[in-house]
Amino acid sequence: MLPCGAILFPVIAGILISAVGMEEKVRTRLYAAAAAVTDLLCILEIKSGASVTPVVFSERLEFSFSPDRLGSYVLIAVLILYTAVIIYAFEYMKMEERPNLFFAFLYVSWGALIGVCLSANLVTLYFCFEVLTLTTVPLVLHERTKESVAGAMKYLFYSVGGALLGLLAVFFVYFYSKGSTAFVSGGFLDPSLYAGHEAVLKGVLFAGIIGFGTKAGLYPMHGWLPSAHPVAPAPASALLSGIVAKAGVVAIIRLVFFSAGTEILKGTWVQYAWMSLTLLTIFMGSMMAFREKIVKKRLAYSTISQISYILFSLSLMSAEGLRGGLLHLMGHAAAKGCLFLVAGTFIYCFGIHEVTELKGIGKRMPVTMWCFTIVSLSLVGIPPLAGFLSKWEIASAAVGSGTGVFEVLGPVILLISALLTGGYLLTIVVEAFFPGHVEEGKEAAVYENAEPSPLMTVPMAALAGVTVIVGVFGLSVLAALGL
Repeated sequence: MLPCGAILFPVIAGILISAVGMEEKVRTRLYAAAAAVTDLLCILEIKSGASVTPVVFSERLEFSFSPDRLGSYVLIAVLILYTAVIIYAFEYMKMEERPNLFFAFLYVSWGALIGVCLSANLVTLYFCFEVLTLTTVPLVLHERTKESVAGAMKYLFYSVGGALLGLLAVFFVYFYSKGSTAFVSGGFLDPSLYAGHEAVLKGVLFAGIIGFGTKAGLYPMHGWLPSAHPVAPAPASALLSGIVAKAGVVAIIRLVFFSAGTEILKGTWVQYAWMSLTLLTIFMGSMMAFREKIVKKRLAYSTISQISYILFSLSLMSAEGLRGGLLHLMGHAAAKGCLFLVAGTFIYCFGIHEVTELKGIGKRMPVTMWCFTIVSLSLVGIPPLAGFLSKWEIASAAVGSGTGVFEVLGPVILLISALLTGGYLLTIVVEAFFPGHVEEGKEAAVYENAEPSPLMTVPMAALAGVTVIVGVFGLSVLAALGL
């Protein structure tokens, strides 16, 4: 029952701690203890490899949880980001109303995302995927302004609509299979069952990729990200962009690599259409981020671009592509989570929302801006940080993929996107540390130290450190896990 404990504990703990009346200091300590216990339970689950099937509807329709190598790897990223965000939120949520309600949904969503990682089949994953959506919508609309409600509803409609397309693919995958429907590398489809129906199967699998890709911001279902991120509290934005959006990536990997199998899609219109959409999304997201002046909205467009790096790598349908995508998943989770926390720090300390207001901020918040600088360099792709390693692996996989023009077009788009990423992130760094002329009488304000509480700076520094660790040891970790 260990998998159920890892999933249910944060749900129950988050609700109880939020609902019971107590002093805020005591409540904060209990939230921290609940986070530590959740981390411990998940680590024990990864080590034990225990499986459980709590609900059986029929012989092939059941809820089942079991940690495999892929799920364990993604779960590590989930634990890192949620733990960092919870610590950060202890301080940040002091400026927000109804913090207990926020933490309640945060912990419940954590349990749902752990369920996504531990799911042993598509039906279980789909259920946890939908619960994750429903429990993260309140995080977006937390401030209850007109804009936040509109952003949350847009996120809900896009996500539920996309998930229904994913469910269509799940239904046909189960229909064209026999025997066990548990995830297995190479898939479990029975060719004798879909013989003569290949066109239908390819069509629904493409619909599933688009549907689950909605959570990951794949064009044309990307519109919810720039609407939801600017209106959500910074901890929610960090989770949505850093790891919740990766649930769509996990669902696509499970559908294509561990259920249907890649052989039915390789070299078909599905692969080329998928690759085309990912490259279009990479370029479009980078261009929109380059033009955007609101900090959190710029980071949201950046997320659209950067997650499609992962989807492009997966669309190559090779072991090398999967490895590059997984490296970028971990590196981007840490980097983008850190960037949104930094953006939240600007709001918390100064009420800053626009890029033009950040001139000279590095003199007042050197630790915060160094965290911003390190993770920005990672997203650009500067060695020895995570972004360089993952982009190198993705480009190498593309060049040797045998996909015709995409062998060249893929790396070219990645390079153009890297230049644009430098344009919309590193220009902030330069303006922050080298503001140039400062108006007379404002020197003292510019250079006065204004770093926030360690509750905010330590999580940001930890996430920046993860980008360094992944850049140096990422391939060794994947090799150790057999990925």
